[in-house]
This record gives sequence, C-alpha cells and structure tokens, in this order.
Amino acid sequence: MCRFLLYMGPPVALDVLTTRPEYSIVHQSYQSRLGREPLNGDGFGIAWYAPDVSPEPARFCSIRPAWNSQNLRHLARITLSGVILAHVRAATLGMTVSEANCHPFTVGRFAFMHNGSIANFPKLKRRLQQRLSEDSFLQIDGNTDSEHLFALFRDRLRCGDDDKEGTRVLADAVVGTIDEIVDLSRSVEAARTSRLNLVVTDGIRAVVSRYATGEAAAPTLFFRRASRCVCEEGVCQMVEADGPERAIIVASEPITRQADWQPVPQNHMLVIDADRSVTLRSLD
Repeated sequence: MCRFLLYMGPPVALDVLTTRPEYSIVHQSYQSRLGREPLNGDGFGIAWYAPDVSPEPARFCSIRPAWNSQNLRHLARITLSGVILAHVRAATLGMTVSEANCHPFTVGRFAFMHNGSIANFPKLKRRLQQRLSEDSFLQIDGNTDSEHLFALFRDRLRCGDDDKEGTRVLADAVVGTIDEIVDLSRSVEAARTSRLNLVVTDGIRAVVSRYATGEAAAPTLFFRRASRCVCEEGVCQMVEADGPERAIIVASEPITRQADWQPVPQNHMLVIDADRSVTLRSLD
C-alpha cells in the first residue's frame, strides 16, 4: 500500500513534512511502520499551493524512490506552502511505473491522492470510463485506478450545487464517488476488497476518507491538530501557540513520536473547512 500526507496550516517548508521528521514521508518510502508492506519505492510526488501566484497547485513527481531523490531534498528545503500533499507509491501488481501514474494528480485547482485499490479494476475499467464525461476522460494521462477515481470525482462535483467550491459539495462528491465505485464493483461481482483512502483539496478546504468494502480493514489513517509544525534540533513536532493559527496534518501514519495522533475510524472521512475546523463524517 502507498503512504500519503496532507498538511493545511501556516506556511512551512516542504522538508518539515517530507524529509526532516523521524518518520517523514521519505522514511515511509523505505520503512513504513504501519503499511502492509514496508517498501513504497515506485515513485513519489508532492503538490503544493502558492495562492499569491496561482490558484492551481504546483506538482513535482518522479519514478525514482523518494529516499534516493536529491532534487526532492533541495526543492523541499526552500519551498514554502500552507497546503501540501505528499505521496510515496507502491504500485499495484501489473500497473506501470511512470510519472503519469505518480500521485498527487492535479487538474485545475484540485489535487487528489489515493491509498488502496479498486477491486477487479481491469474488469470494470471500461464500465467506469463509459460513465465519465468526455472532458474528464480526456484528462486522464496514466492508467491507474486512482486517476480514474479522480476523474469520477470531478464529474460528481459537476453534478452538485452551483457552489462547487463549497465544503459540503466537496464532501458529497467524495461520497458519491465511493458509492459509485462500490456499485460498479458489485456489477462485476468483484469478490476482492476495494480500499479507498482518498484525499482531495481545492487548496482552501479538503476531504480525506478511510474506507474499505466488506469486513476488511482500510489502510491506516491518522490526524493531528495544533497551531503549527516546527523542526528544531532535528526534532519535528506539532506545537500549540497563542493566537488564531490552526494547522492539521492527516497522514497514513504519524510522522512524529507525539502520542496524541488520533486514528480516523474505519469507514469515516475527515471534512476540513476553510478555517481548518474538522468534522468527522460516517461513510457506512
């Protein structure tokens, strides 16, 4: 399984999340503590927002293992952002290792990541594509189930209210995407488990799901809220501070030793509003 991380809060350097913490996303690329497999070496990607420059996120990805990328270390050291997504990939058997298949995926102002897989995806891929709008279908560059999920999400978003930027509409589109994938899996009598840990953000708000069909466990997912994230003398942690600042990290596994990381319950999702307030919503 892949590993991912979402940060929303006061701007920080990318390395505060990706390379410097003891259990950073780079560490998880070669020694995941909570994944089904410890190795996630089939590429990596980061996306980040610079709203003073553009509402659309920047994206950097590579098929090199994250632990072996000097470019990532140099870029992360001097790049600041208040909304950051990072992902290390363990490719599903049979999937191509290419930059087009590296998460996060971005279209317009949206960024998207996935940890898990759609059950029997090759068998239902054509049916899924037939449900997509032409625009969403043509924006698929790779061949992963994850990018098809992102395309389906964007179409569900178009079917929502006029306020396509709203938190509720974003959350409802994620629920609709999961519902439709579960329905498609049943239509081909998929006996395997779909695992759908999804992250989607427009750079202002975000939705993160932890979901699996049947009785199987979804991939692990944790979150921690504080005022800011800092690294001092080699120790990185979320800290409290006076003032209105809020920060949240949602990650496949905790990136610090702090004990107060909260697990996201099975078949729930976190809805993060523009003010960084967090709501837990059931997906049962």
